[in-house]
Amino acid sequence: MSFPVFGAKQKQPKREMDFSAAAPANTASVIGPTGVVVKVKSAAIAKDGTITARFTIADSKGIPLDRLGVSTAGPVTMALLAAYIPAGKTQWVTYTTTTLAATLNKNPSQVQAANDSGGTFTTNAIGDYTYTFKTKAPVTFDPTLTHGIGITASRSLVDYGTFDQLTQIGNDVFNFVPDGTPVKTTRAVVQTATCNNCHDPLSAHGGSRQSVDLCVMCHTPQTINPDTLYSMDMPVLVHKLHSGKNLPSVVAGGTYKIWHRGAWTDFTDVAYPQDTRNCTSCHVAGPAQADAWKTNPSRAACGACHDNVNFDTGENHVDLPVYSDTQCKACHAAVPTGDFDASIPGAHAVPNSSYMLSGLVAKLVSVKNATAGNAPVVTFTITDKAGKPVDISKITYVRVVLAGPNVDYQTGPGAMRVSENPATTPGTNGTYTYTMTNKIPAAATGSFTVSIEARNAVTLMAGTKKEKAAIDNALPVRTYFSVDNSPMVARRQVVSTEKCATCHQNLGFIHSGTRAEAQECTMCHNPTLVDSTLKQTVSFATQIHSIHRGENLANPYMLGTTNYQEVRFPGDLRNCSTCHVGTSYRVETVGAVAAIATPGHYTPTTLPIAAACQGCHDDKATASHALSNTNALGESCAVCHSQNGAFSVESVHAPKK
Repeated sequence: MSFPVFGAKQKQPKREMDFSAAAPANTASVIGPTGVVVKVKSAAIAKDGTITARFTIADSKGIPLDRLGVSTAGPVTMALLAAYIPAGKTQWVTYTTTTLAATLNKNPSQVQAANDSGGTFTTNAIGDYTYTFKTKAPVTFDPTLTHGIGITASRSLVDYGTFDQLTQIGNDVFNFVPDGTPVKTTRAVVQTATCNNCHDPLSAHGGSRQSVDLCVMCHTPQTINPDTLYSMDMPVLVHKLHSGKNLPSVVAGGTYKIWHRGAWTDFTDVAYPQDTRNCTSCHVAGPAQADAWKTNPSRAACGACHDNVNFDTGENHVDLPVYSDTQCKACHAAVPTGDFDASIPGAHAVPNSSYMLSGLVAKLVSVKNATAGNAPVVTFTITDKAGKPVDISKITYVRVVLAGPNVDYQTGPGAMRVSENPATTPGTNGTYTYTMTNKIPAAATGSFTVSIEARNAVTLMAGTKKEKAAIDNALPVRTYFSVDNSPMVARRQVVSTEKCATCHQNLGFIHSGTRAEAQECTMCHNPTLVDSTLKQTVSFATQIHSIHRGENLANPYMLGTTNYQEVRFPGDLRNCSTCHVGTSYRVETVGAVAAIATPGHYTPTTLPIAAACQGCHDDKATASHALSNTNALGESCAVCHSQNGAFSVESVHAPKK
């Protein structure tokens, strides 16, 4: 299994968002509220081309900030740019540019969109300023076109103690028409909130760019990287870097990396955490141009992912040259006639999500004889999405899984995890009754779980030149029951499939799609489960923390031949709520009682709270700290790290403010 690698592989220090502590409360009280909010209030362009913008800056509580940091804490560095959208076009062209020379080769210098340099600030009042650009618009500028001011405010709190974010950032974009008429044309394709589903928050150029609306003002067709001659146009750059290792040029042995400000950023190993054909993961409804991906195709945007296509010659494009973007719509329509046709949505259809799949739907009807010492009798149904019965002897995989106890799935005395194949069980109208061969342990107490898993490997459009292999999988379902007549206790929920889906869209990439549901994962990935090759724990909490911590681990986390130290989580690792349900991340809510088998770690077993924490904090010092706070009575983590502790999870993992 190849797990998604989320970010660029580059030599750089750890990000400031990576587990640094929040500011001490007494320090915060000295300087007042932190944060910076910048807002452009108005802008104008005079007849001679002079550009001015009036803006305000305030802290997170709305208190005006002194730009120079004299009357309020921390100077605020401002960066502004100005641009316009030409008539009949949809992308910005910036007035403010710079010329960059190649530093690695003799490529010609390139003019790039950039912030203005050398303009003047006028103080209207503390927190209220006017900026006059040094750059002027041509006197021939068109005052009827949409113009824009992009602004970045960077507030430095370096001199005021240890802060979560020593430089705090605010971005804004202001659209206007110089002749005073209403704005009718905008550049709005993807929303920042959509990017933040994974990136939490979007943060580029050292963290100073956190708004897509601002990014697209610099990343325009006019911006070329001088050392590589790659286009830095937003649709080209974003498509290519998210495709990374799957780019045809990379698959063929090439690389995709960019030389910027004296260093390489290598996107060659980046793997998007879901299928890149899921265009609507980024292109969601809302922005004015949300449908541009399918209604306004271009050679630049499409050629970014399909970078082995030569539009001039027609190579890898059914030998059809394309000389103008207006030709694209002739074949690539916005509305599909079906999956895998030449339309843009059809061409990007994901086989495992195709409407052509008949679908598998699993349901549990009952579990009987499910008491200690007995073999459960499980009645279940398997149908297609239309409700038609499915013959389970004809599908690729069907399993009945029994696990318990629910307080902490494991194996051993009074506990078990078994998987059985009921495919030869006769059924009527898609209903099957299966008696398990394994018995619930005689010593078992409390509650157990039974689940149903099913999938089918199929070929779509078989016999045609477009036939596609696909996996038709049922979402696993489960039921809980008491084995000793005690009150039934469901398995606690720590993470949710829905939260996983914000990045992964579908957990179907795991185990061929059979276990695409977070609660199902915990049934196997219990405290006793160990990778047989490397003797590495695959207990769910430790494994998931280690995978997502990836390249910031102190020690490689490997399963089989897969090294997860290549993974770079795109968001803020301290934001436990990204994955966790409610307050399930708190140490006092850990319901597990069994020690975790950790033969490849510093100790052969690790108690559950420490094991979860050491999934991320995998260094020897942390292991020693946990061990020194463990005795015959158990772990004492809650003393310091509980909700009301001096070092609660909330405080030490406090996300950026």
